[in-house]
Amino acid sequence: MNPGSSPHAPHTPLAQGVSHYENFPVASVLCPPRLRPAIAAIYWFARTADDIADEGDAPPQARLDDLAAYRADLMATASGQVPSTRWAGVFGQFGPVIRQFALPVNLLDDLLKAFEQDVVKQRYASEAELLDYCRLSANPVGRLLLHLYGVDEPKALQESDCICSALQLINFWQDLGVDIPRGRIYLPADAWARHGVDEAQLLGLQSNRNTISLIADCAGAARARMLKGSKLVKKVPGRGGWELRLVVQGGLRILDKIEALGFDTLRQRPKLGAWDVAVMGWRALWM
Repeated sequence: MNPGSSPHAPHTPLAQGVSHYENFPVASVLCPPRLRPAIAAIYWFARTADDIADEGDAPPQARLDDLAAYRADLMATASGQVPSTRWAGVFGQFGPVIRQFALPVNLLDDLLKAFEQDVVKQRYASEAELLDYCRLSANPVGRLLLHLYGVDEPKALQESDCICSALQLINFWQDLGVDIPRGRIYLPADAWARHGVDEAQLLGLQSNRNTISLIADCAGAARARMLKGSKLVKKVPGRGGWELRLVVQGGLRILDKIEALGFDTLRQRPKLGAWDVAVMGWRALWM
């Protein structure tokens, strides 16, 4: 509730990606031991792609070329062929996982499309366009994890998408003061117009009635999306269901903190403390 620097790691119902997947539950006590190697492999696959897209000082085309080579290695691994040795540490452990769990490769490819988009796109014209980005950057990880848990009901997948997209959006709204100075504005341009905000105000991190109203509107939409998907917590079995409860409550708690800051995340970033974790746990028990 993540993530965080951009490109943003996907937020998912069972993986609390922040920036660089800091809170991905690779070692979580709530993660079933039999699934930990698979979740770790997915983590390293996505984390490595994130680094290719965003770390260092390589020019955009070089990043895109590297992501294309990374995709070629994914496809080779998934088809049982030998990938290059460039990312041997990633695909050496990922290949057996893909085969053992029959992971949907199209979802992994969607993640790579999101990282490619991060390299070249810094503005979003509408909420629909931003949600399409979330469809690539966030929703696939949730669906991959549900696949591991054997949950494939269409309604459950839709609810997962709602939670994933909400977490991704929450990450955007908490990190405006980090992303905008780096040239990335995730607030949709059509929402700027509705609230009387222009790009100069955002680039200047101007906190005023209009920008506050814009952020509050976006945060409210993220909360509604999260609540829409929250029934999924009762469909994920065992430990995964409890982890999901905590992830949902974590996202909602971040929204509480954003509201407590007066929606002024252009100048302040909300932080969760020990008390917030206790509140999340209590609310998770009562979901």
